[in-house]
Amino acid sequence: MLVLLSGGADSVCLLEVCLRLRARVEALHVNYGLRAEAGADEAHCRELCARLEVPLTVERVALAAGDPDAAGNLQAEAREARYALAEAHAGGDYASAHTASDQAETVLYRLAVSPGRRALLGMPARRGRLVRPLLAVTRAHTRSYCRARGLAWREDSSNSDPRFARARVRHGVLPVLRELSSAAERTIAETALLLRDEQEVLEGAVDQALARLGGPAVSLADLRELPAGLGRLVLRRLAEDAAGGSVPFSRADATAVLRLGERGGTQMLDLGAGVRAIAEYGTLRFARGGSANADRTSPDPVSLPVPGSVRFGPWVVEARPVAEGAAEAQGDDALLDAAALGDSVIVRSWLDGDRMRPRGLGGSKSLQDLFTDGKVPRDLRRSLPVVEARGAILWVAGVAVGERAAATAESPRPLVRLSARRAPG
Repeated sequence: MLVLLSGGADSVCLLEVCLRLRARVEALHVNYGLRAEAGADEAHCRELCARLEVPLTVERVALAAGDPDAAGNLQAEAREARYALAEAHAGGDYASAHTASDQAETVLYRLAVSPGRRALLGMPARRGRLVRPLLAVTRAHTRSYCRARGLAWREDSSNSDPRFARARVRHGVLPVLRELSSAAERTIAETALLLRDEQEVLEGAVDQALARLGGPAVSLADLRELPAGLGRLVLRRLAEDAAGGSVPFSRADATAVLRLGERGGTQMLDLGAGVRAIAEYGTLRFARGGSANADRTSPDPVSLPVPGSVRFGPWVVEARPVAEGAAEAQGDDALLDAAALGDSVIVRSWLDGDRMRPRGLGGSKSLQDLFTDGKVPRDLRRSLPVVEARGAILWVAGVAVGERAAATAESPRPLVRLSARRAPG
């Protein structure tokens, strides 16, 4: 375990607890040189680790000048630098000494500046290799522990600097809450933990809703039929999948997106974070770059092994065996005869002149006509996955399944399920 050691009571407590648990411990101290006492903090960490026989790595990092108007940015830069160094030095997990008090401050600050459940989720106990073992104890607990064990610590003057929002919450808000309840910090931290557990349930509900809604463009009418809360979560997921990152998404944003298309034609709404909602033909999609033409470029063809998964432009296309007794494909997934696919297929974009024999049509039709009949947005057509085997088009994602390869759950085995999902980044 690599312990991030600042020299404060929380990290000193964490270091000593790890040793008492007989963990193989190393420490990392990052000296940003921003405070007059930074050198003394480093010296304290060196002396402590020498006494406890803990290997210590010290890194010196130069940050921005520390403009008072950008104090929050300075703290964020320091945090990113610290975690980057930990990723480089840690042989396994690395531990930060965030406590329930830090969790309460984080939740309160985020709740004040950003509405929604995410503000209440706080910091996770684990994020990748970063772990936070002390989230169940308060800052008062770590100081009491250090005093009982005879461990000295350093005080960080920036924790009292009113330039930093966290310091204002710590010294202005939490004391008032402690007057209401001595367990205020732990209550807030426990609430964040409960909501984080419940978030997994909500994400599962979103997955199920999207499986039913299908794609590549989602019906606005079907979206409006969803319960309001679930609809917002689905819209946010779609927007963030398109953006490749977090997108602020308010109740007002959800209402505005769902009203797109009421005037007919193509309607667009810029949501910020480099993503735009686009309504066309009664369907909704999201595109990056603030442009309705974000999906116009044709991705290069790729080979998809069966079974297997492959990235095709903005999509992840999968071919998976269908278990005996499995239900019909959900959404716009397709069930195909495995023999028609062979060991691999080609995933490519639509080419001018492409034709196929769709299931149930009784003849062939051009993909252009299929797109028009299916009201597929023009700017989406060139990026849609087209699956081809032995020169024949077997599937166009969300549009049609080829007659030669089409199957149902009752068809003789083996079967393959083809799916196309928007890639998360």
